[in-house]
Amino acid sequence: MDVVWIFDIIGIIAFAISGFLVGIRKQFDILGIAIMSAITSFGGGIIRDSIVSRMPFVFTFYYPSVTLFVVFIGCIIFRKLVNDKIEQKILFIVMDAIGLVAFAISGALLAIDINFNLFGVIILSFLTAVGGSITRDTIINEIPLLLRSEIYGIIAIYCALVLFIYSYFFDEYNIYIISFVATSAFLLRIIAYIKKWRLPTLTQYYKQDY
Repeated sequence: MDVVWIFDIIGIIAFAISGFLVGIRKQFDILGIAIMSAITSFGGGIIRDSIVSRMPFVFTFYYPSVTLFVVFIGCIIFRKLVNDKIEQKILFIVMDAIGLVAFAISGALLAIDINFNLFGVIILSFLTAVGGSITRDTIINEIPLLLRSEIYGIIAIYCALVLFIYSYFFDEYNIYIISFVATSAFLLRIIAYIKKWRLPTLTQYYKQDY
């Protein structure tokens, strides 16, 4: 469970920053920015913990404290984030990728620990990874990244599949395989963003005017 805790913290920090950047882009006030950070950080984890009948991690002291600290630090350096829009976009992509991978791994590891089957591991990993970003984008009235970005959801499925297959054949995971999954998934997300890799759409093969 210590590994799950570590990846939860990593995911919370990364998603808190991405939510903070969205709040700045939308010109929210300080409370609005804090809400965006909190929703992005905790959305997926709350869904995950509700499914496995655990007390949502948002109700423990240190998780919300981490988010508030990120917001505090962000408010101190916000002028740099506002003035350099290119840097802001790059930072958002990197933090969102880190949060996506971290929560995908924590969701998969938790599902494996409680003996979910392959389908259950994929679902729990997927919901943990994308729950916060979906909630964030829905609130600001944007199409979620899951539906419009470069193989966004595939990253979570990849993490779940590799960890489940490894644990199936070797009984338990170790830090080396987890590190490999985290690094490869993060690089895959960044490369997909740079190369504009996308899943095929039906309109590529069938076009009709409506």
